[in-house]
Amino acid sequence: MIVKEEFLSKLRTYFSLNLYEVKIWTALLSRGVSTAGELSDIANVPRSRSYDVLESLEKKGFVVMKFGKPIKYLAIPPQDVVERVKKHMRSEAERKIKRLEDLKNTEVLNELKSLHTQGLELVEPTDLSGSLKGRHNLYNHLDLMIKNAEKSVTIMTTSQGLMRKIEGLKPTLEKVKKRGVKIRIAAPITKDTKSVINDIADVAEIRHTDGKARFCIIDGKELMFMVMDDNDVHPTYDVGIWVNTPFFASALENLFNQNWDDMKPAADVAKKL
Repeated sequence: MIVKEEFLSKLRTYFSLNLYEVKIWTALLSRGVSTAGELSDIANVPRSRSYDVLESLEKKGFVVMKFGKPIKYLAIPPQDVVERVKKHMRSEAERKIKRLEDLKNTEVLNELKSLHTQGLELVEPTDLSGSLKGRHNLYNHLDLMIKNAEKSVTIMTTSQGLMRKIEGLKPTLEKVKKRGVKIRIAAPITKDTKSVINDIADVAEIRHTDGKARFCIIDGKELMFMVMDDNDVHPTYDVGIWVNTPFFASALENLFNQNWDDMKPAADVAKKL
C-alpha cells in the first residue's frame, strides 16, 4: 500500500494521530479487516508496536477488535470516525474546561496569585512590556487587558479595526461596562462602519476621527499600540507593542482627551453618509 506523505500529514493534523497510527489506520481501511501482523507489514510499522497502536486506535474509536484466533481488527467507516472524534474532542474539551473552572475554588489559584504578586514587586518597570505578532494574538491580549479594566477603556482605531473590535470584543466590553467602566472609541466613521455603530452604542461612546492610529489604553496605566497600517499588513504579520507604564499611558491619554471634545459623535456623522 502506497499512501502519500502529504495525505498522512493531513490525517495527523485533522485527527490528532501520530505517524504509526495513521499508517496502521489507512492500511486497515484499505483491507477492511486484518490482523496486527498483516497491518504491520502493509504499513511498514514495527510489529512490536502494531498491537499498542491498534489498542490506541480502538480506544479512540477508529477500529473494532474481533475476538478469535488470530485476533482481527475491523475498520470503522471514516464518516463514523469523524463523528466519534468530534464527540471525543468535545467531551475532552468540556472536561478540561471544568477542571480549570474548579481551579478557581482551590488554594492553588491563590498560591499562583501570591507568586505573581511577589514576582511583580521584583520586576523592573522596563520589563513590563512586550511585542505581539499576529492579529489573533493581539486581540487575545486586548481582550485580557479590557477584562482587567477598573475605570476606563480608551480605544483609537481604523474603520476596519472598529468593525473587528465590535465583532470580537463586544461581549467583554459589555461586561466591563456593567462594572461602571467608561468606554470611549475614536475611529473614522464610513459607510462600512455605519451599520455596526448601533450594535455598540449602548456600551461605548463612539466619535469620528480622521486619524489612522491604533491603540488601546486601560485605566491610564496600560497601553497597547499597533505599529502598522492595517490596510497595508496581512493579519498574520500585524504587530503590537504592549507597555505597562502609567507615565507613557497617561501622557498619551491626555493627548487623546485634548482631541476628544473636538470629535463629532459617530451617530451624527453616520446620518450624513
